[in-house]
Amino acid sequence: MKSKNYSLFIGILAAAFILLGPLQSSGAEAEKWHFNGTVIEACSCPMFCQCYFNTEPALHQTEDGAKHFCKFNMAYKVNKGHYGETDLAGVKFWVAGDLGETWKDGETDWAILTFQIGTTDDQKEAIKVILGNVFPVKWQSFEVMADTTVEWVASEQRAEAKLAGGENAHIILNSWQGMEDHSAMLTNIAYFGAPRNSGFKMMPNEIETWKVGDKAFEFKGTTGFMITIDMTSEDLSI
Repeated sequence: MKSKNYSLFIGILAAAFILLGPLQSSGAEAEKWHFNGTVIEACSCPMFCQCYFNTEPALHQTEDGAKHFCKFNMAYKVNKGHYGETDLAGVKFWVAGDLGETWKDGETDWAILTFQIGTTDDQKEAIKVILGNVFPVKWQSFEVMADTTVEWVASEQRAEAKLAGGENAHIILNSWQGMEDHSAMLTNIAYFGAPRNSGFKMMPNEIETWKVGDKAFEFKGTTGFMITIDMTSEDLSI
């Protein structure tokens, strides 16, 4: 049985709540594609992010009072995949953003996408379209920043990702020991619109920070995890 949140996301997708602007591409539906990628991810919610179980982020105390938000960083590395004839293996990109106060209506606050230097235009367009299906929501604000370096390193015990050498964003995760001789895992939970995943490897963040513009933020000791997701264009017809 699929999770409640998976059904919610698919319902949103069916209602055409797809990422706006840059994430739509003419003729996109005609192309066959496959995406398999691993993400180093962290957010502002206490461990573990309640957004995977609810449509409202955690409540945070701020200088302006209590507010609901989920401010996140996602550093992706594509393991294998294609979009038509365009090979996506090895592509790295970063998504920072905020889900906002609630997304029960399919609308979220803001997101900023940044590609690794050297990513081709065809690869960028492919990733934009695929992300529109992995994250079947409607962003109030969506931007694509200039290409820069994406550093991505992960082991069983630690994961670290830097954007522009850490000048734009930085994530450090440390593994949470499970009952067995490996990291604690959360399984059988949907990751947004992706129908398959490896399970969430529990890795609370040492730091997750976004340093660009008026949306800058920094959190320590909150949610962090790694997960590998898999999705194809054929999944959209199921």
